[in-house]
Amino acid sequence: MARKPNITISYEDLRDIEDQLSKIKLPSERYDELEKELIRAKVVNQKDLAPDVVAIGSQVTFKISKFDKHLTKTLCLPLDMNKYDDGISIFAPIGSALLGLRAGQKIRWNTQSGEQHIDILEVKRKVRYLVCE
Repeated sequence: MARKPNITISYEDLRDIEDQLSKIKLPSERYDELEKELIRAKVVNQKDLAPDVVAIGSQVTFKISKFDKHLTKTLCLPLDMNKYDDGISIFAPIGSALLGLRAGQKIRWNTQSGEQHIDILEVKRKVRYLVCE
């Protein structure tokens, strides 16, 4: 298996993801995959997160090599999906694969349809919606 690229996330994103994980039921395989990503991440304060790092609320343009297709999506929590026309959930396999990557990085991961390759082309940080309880 190829080495996964380094990822960085904010304490705020980690808190919100863990909060959502405690409230919803993910299939155990998806939960384990996401937890592995979170464990290997370098965690920093939001203010120290580089602007080209994919965070919750970031609009990211990426290429899925298998389809030679460029997509632009906004990474968000499931409860915020209706706030974005281009939203993709952090709990979707591709959403959790994007989290913490920087523009210019690539990642490979296995899916039900085989190995996928993603190239991060551009990251734009949007004003993030806050999780309200």
